[in-house]
Amino acid sequence: MTRIDVVDNHGQFTHLEQRALRDIGVDVELIDNTTPPEEVDADGLVLSGGPDIDRIGNSPEYLDLDIPVLGICLGMQLIADARGGTVSEGEYGGYADVTVEIDDETDPLVGSLAPETRVWASHADEVTEVPDGFVRTAHSDVCGVEAMSNTDEHLYGVQWHPEVAHTEEGEEVFENFRTLCEQRE
Repeated sequence: MTRIDVVDNHGQFTHLEQRALRDIGVDVELIDNTTPPEEVDADGLVLSGGPDIDRIGNSPEYLDLDIPVLGICLGMQLIADARGGTVSEGEYGGYADVTVEIDDETDPLVGSLAPETRVWASHADEVTEVPDGFVRTAHSDVCGVEAMSNTDEHLYGVQWHPEVAHTEEGEEVFENFRTLCEQRE
């Protein structure tokens, strides 16, 4: 069975990420973000959202484990920051129901959601410039980078929260990520 750990970055929906993965048949554990990278034993990782990029523990080190990583909200922002992208305060601010347009129908994480999907997202902070090696895979009227991917490094991110009921095709995002992890086993 595929094992995906959820790294707890102190987000309010972290437990829902764990449950969403369990509901699609994944062996999943919630691990603290201070877990040493050498102790991570999973086929993939989800970097949860959270309130503060200063409280991400060892999360940047997990990007070098050579397993697929999905960053959600703050998780995507910390991937961008660690790889040389830019994260800035969002103009829109708090949580809202947003229509996201998929830019890359071939993207293995979000391409199947094309041409657009409705999501629940926070834009207090957001990725404003993707790092080298990454492509923007989705955008919206309120955020220029709603999703990004680096398929060579198996690093993926979404600004929205696929684990909440307000996101229409959230389960599909997790199923696509599970497939990415199974392909790397």
